[in-house]
Amino acid sequence: IYDFLLFVQEAGLSTVAAGVKASDVDTACRHLVAAKGYREWFLHSTGHGVGLQIHEDPFESPVSTQTLVAGDVVTVEPGLYRVGFGGFRIEDLVEVRSEGHRVLTQSPKDTPCLPSPPTI
Repeated sequence: IYDFLLFVQEAGLSTVAAGVKASDVDTACRHLVAAKGYREWFLHSTGHGVGLQIHEDPFESPVSTQTLVAGDVVTVEPGLYRVGFGGFRIEDLVEVRSEGHRVLTQSPKDTPCLPSPPTI
């Protein structure tokens, strides 16, 4: 499921550029999640702006009427959450450019290997 969510995040990232509706970033992710049958696991919007506040305009949600502008710094962070179980998200911080974007996050995205819990 990690690889699928990474694919979803990459689809969202591919839409980020100046002049793009913030809702289009969300739609790119939400459409793939719904097509895979996980619609009820997508419990929040795809991302938001980051600046003086950690959560600010533009908000990448289905109802957003905002447009991305060159110089915006936004997150692209789709997540899947199964109620009563848990979930995760993959998040990148992204600079919006007039032609595309630049990912600011430098963390590797290899499939994570979680250690086994210690025995007691």
